[in-house]
Amino acid sequence: MSVSVSDLTPEMIAADRERFPRVFSLTTGDRILRTILWVGTAAFIIYSLNRFGFFSERFWGAFPRLGIMIDQMFPPTGWQYMGEYVDAIGETLSMAFIGSLVGGILAIPFACVASKNLMPIRPIQFGARRFADVLRASDYLIWGLIFVRAMGLGPVPGIMAIIVIDTGILITLYSEALENIDRKPIDGIKAAGGSRIQVLRYGVMPQVLPVILSNALYMFESNTRAATILGIVGAGGIGFLLSDNLRAFEFSNALTIILMIIAVVYAIDYLSKVLRERFIYGDRVSQGHDRPMERIAAQMKK
Repeated sequence: MSVSVSDLTPEMIAADRERFPRVFSLTTGDRILRTILWVGTAAFIIYSLNRFGFFSERFWGAFPRLGIMIDQMFPPTGWQYMGEYVDAIGETLSMAFIGSLVGGILAIPFACVASKNLMPIRPIQFGARRFADVLRASDYLIWGLIFVRAMGLGPVPGIMAIIVIDTGILITLYSEALENIDRKPIDGIKAAGGSRIQVLRYGVMPQVLPVILSNALYMFESNTRAATILGIVGAGGIGFLLSDNLRAFEFSNALTIILMIIAVVYAIDYLSKVLRERFIYGDRVSQGHDRPMERIAAQMKK
């Protein structure tokens, strides 16, 4: 039985207020608990800010020095080293591409093992998930320092760090995509006598391939930035030149490198977006059809 707002009487509201008091107002205990939580959160934030010196002269006095540093960045210089910068950018992109490619490929079989619907043996499935947690538990810089220590300076340690992190992240993303697939195509292939390989090839992969490609492209975009940071710890690429110029107080040269990094990241972000839409929506994107936001806007106009 549905009741509209106009049908409500003061007696009905009073009866509901007596039956469900928490719906109409908080109890005294709830108010006290909420006040304690707000006061505790505010106190913790103030303590944290004070603990790390946000109220000290060390923090506020750094802004004038930051302004001087930014002023020294302009105008950007170092154009005579453009060939060296472009070569370093190419090395960074190569690190990100190889690391993303190898990590994305390695993650696929582990993701099949880590998904509940494809791996019936729970200890193995649980172990694969925890293995992915171990790989992605540390940051790029941590793995970069480890591989630099083991292999020496150069782009190879950076590639290895990207492979490790990508494999760990993509195992989790791929396995979650596998666990959310529709069972009907799989059951149909099994009923027709298909093998396990055929089930994966024709029942599973067509459903998860757009997700896999989308995640892999996003990781490549993210790894371009990560490869830049890895250069600071000696893993080669444009990050090494950026760190070297900052340490030498060549801020105007550093600005040139930063602008180049921004341009490259923007270009990769745009191309990744185009490729993701192409893989997910196919030819309909090039024809301007079936874009969700455009379809919603068209319906609203109607």
